[in-house]
Amino acid sequence: MSDLSTESVPQGLQEQKLETHTAGFPIVAIAVVGLTVLGVVALFAQGQDKSQDKDKYSLVSPGGIAFSDFRGYEDWADVSSARTTEILKVIVANPAMIKAYKAGVPGNGQPFPEGSRIVKLQWKLKKSTEAPFAVEVPDVFSQAFVMEKDSKRFSKSGGWGYAVFNYDPASDKFSADAKSPSDCGYACHTPVKAKDYIFHPYQKR
Repeated sequence: MSDLSTESVPQGLQEQKLETHTAGFPIVAIAVVGLTVLGVVALFAQGQDKSQDKDKYSLVSPGGIAFSDFRGYEDWADVSSARTTEILKVIVANPAMIKAYKAGVPGNGQPFPEGSRIVKLQWKLKKSTEAPFAVEVPDVFSQAFVMEKDSKRFSKSGGWGYAVFNYDPASDKFSADAKSPSDCGYACHTPVKAKDYIFHPYQKR
């Protein structure tokens, strides 16, 4: 059997083999270090996001509405939108409420089920400097107005609890609005009592 050890390999081939491995080593090392750095950065960013969510979802309104009841609202389906002169409002709802909407609530005379949750997200507006036509687009996020259905807990306000959580872009922090008791929106929503206190229908799309 032939001996394939380095002793039987000509000197020139040994040097060529050594140079090949030596030249490839820095590239592999750099790639490994680069991937490690990217991994650390990703984990750090993920940790920051979780920390921000932890801070946000620890908030409770003066009326006892916990922001954590609306966990995941960032990905809820859109219901509708509205705007004033200075504010763009996008209304989103949790899966239970979206399912009820699609079943015809409240137009069919039925109320939304217990556990329904809806959030009105609000942005200040600015004129787009990129679009080739006149249009206003979201600028700074400012507030999350929330409602949750719990007929026993909120029996005095039509079965719905209301709260406002303000956002400060300078600190990137949310805070519970000190002026928003659990029934803060009840008076405003009473005109649509026949629609289970909900202004916005599920818009066709």
